[in-house]
Amino acid sequence: SYRWLLTMIFTVEEINRDPALLPNLTLGYLAADSCLAEGSTLSAALAMVTGQEEAVTGEQCTRAPSVFPNFLRTIPSDAFQAKAIVHLLSLMGWSWVGVVSGDDAYGISGVQLLLKELEGSDVCIDYLEVIPKSHTLSKIRRIIERIQSSKARVVVTFAISPDMEVFGISLAGTLGFALRQVDIQGLGFYLTQLSPGGQQMQPLTQTVWEEMFGCKFVVESQINPLSGPQCTGLEKMESQEVYFDVIYNVYKAVYAIANAIQDMLNCEPGKGCFGIKNGDVSSLKMVFPPPVSVKLMEISPSALQLPVSVCSESCPPGTRKAVQKGKPVCCYDCIPCATGEISNATVLSVAGATLSGTTLAAFFHHRDTPLVRANNSELSFLLLLSLKLCFLCALAFIGQPAPWSCMLRHTLFGISFVVCLACVLSKTVVVLVAFRATLPGSNVMRYFGPLQQRAGILLCTLVQVVVCVLWLVLAPPVPTESAGGELGARVVLLCAVGSVAGFSLVLGYIGLLASICFIMAFLARKLPDNFNEAKLIAFSMLIFCAVWIAFVPAYVSSPGKYTVAVEVFAILASSYGLLLCIFAPKCYIILLRPEKNIKKNMMAK
Repeated sequence: SYRWLLTMIFTVEEINRDPALLPNLTLGYLAADSCLAEGSTLSAALAMVTGQEEAVTGEQCTRAPSVFPNFLRTIPSDAFQAKAIVHLLSLMGWSWVGVVSGDDAYGISGVQLLLKELEGSDVCIDYLEVIPKSHTLSKIRRIIERIQSSKARVVVTFAISPDMEVFGISLAGTLGFALRQVDIQGLGFYLTQLSPGGQQMQPLTQTVWEEMFGCKFVVESQINPLSGPQCTGLEKMESQEVYFDVIYNVYKAVYAIANAIQDMLNCEPGKGCFGIKNGDVSSLKMVFPPPVSVKLMEISPSALQLPVSVCSESCPPGTRKAVQKGKPVCCYDCIPCATGEISNATVLSVAGATLSGTTLAAFFHHRDTPLVRANNSELSFLLLLSLKLCFLCALAFIGQPAPWSCMLRHTLFGISFVVCLACVLSKTVVVLVAFRATLPGSNVMRYFGPLQQRAGILLCTLVQVVVCVLWLVLAPPVPTESAGGELGARVVLLCAVGSVAGFSLVLGYIGLLASICFIMAFLARKLPDNFNEAKLIAFSMLIFCAVWIAFVPAYVSSPGKYTVAVEVFAILASSYGLLLCIFAPKCYIILLRPEKNIKKNMMAK
């Protein structure tokens, strides 16, 4: 604490030398010993102010507006520390933790803030232990045994250093949120030049010197000889460890007060001076030179892997979670799914969307190559984007049905597939027209330029949008309860299609476009071009039509909840068919056989 006092003096003198900060005003200081007690701190603070002013303290209880309506702080609130701890626990996957706190204001308020932040999170607390002020061996041993017997391998502590020192090696290997530590120019030299004979506060300096180096100064009136080593005053301060993290906060606190005074002096009547609420700010701007480097934390290199701290392991496929009686939600048993049920899985949907995105990235990277340019790169990009949307729309069928999700799942599926088929149809038509344009006297290609292709895709999509809007307005899909039959006594929430005619029109329009695509691609399958993708389109449309033809009777005959599985299967199967049949051969040439991606091969007959 003596070095904190010297840091305050150093900072005040530095501010007084700065002509830009508080010009024509000199700061002073009055120091008092807090004795590490809240009562002493408050008494000293009240003694330094007049009866007309309110004291500024740093305890959580002083934030009550009825007690101190004007509360300002110079260091971050413990609430930010609690938020950071919860964020770290969630980030590392530590969902089952223990909490140990000191029996003081910092520990009690810290735990309260932590519990508040944990509400609604995925982190649960196994135990909460308080380190007693009287550090008896039996109490400390009981806390250690509780920590060792728990399945929680991560312990969150809110305690000061003296409280934690009683555990010794028992709590070694910690990861903490430290105060920012920087190198303040000139401060290190200022502190290390401390000398018992060169300070005005000589009695206090001598006392600190004796405690720091474990020696005693000889007093002239002393009769008895010294029991320990004698202080010479030449001991080196460089050998003593300096905790610059706390010192830096003292440095910032003095600067915060100086800037606050300057803001108050420049404050205009009727306008606020600080622009913050309750004295808490999420970030502070430094008005002095920023540090070159900041030391955050150190992790032992011997730690080969991060600790795992969970109450229950993740349930494998085919099982579901069942919360253990009397335990938090983090503790559960994995029991087999009921008959006819499977665990949720989004792997196929996400994998398809990822595969579409990867293919799109490969095409974009090689967009100037003959293969990509010959196959209408603009339509290929749009087709890949629509395919990615087709894969993702399967995720809308997962979860508890709600009015918005019931409407979203069918309309998103219908519109995304129409965009996809419109792109395929446009690509097929362009192949046929391009071949016809090579015949003598043919100028038909001018009617199928890029602008006309975009207009055709937009028109095809607009028809489906109109159908979906009318469906949602007149008879939208809604959640409905289904019971009986194979469900037994259970009630299952399902999405009813609302209007069978609307659902049939959506599927019928998709089937119409798919049929036209298949016919056009079949007619263009024998065109002489190595880069002609009509064969690929014809094969993909054959798979697409086969899937959806099989879908209709399967959907109609499937009872209740199985209709969702049938529809999701049809969406994913047809999407994979389009993606793999059309783009897999192209990706093979682009990535594995780049020597074939040349104009000579494209023009070969």
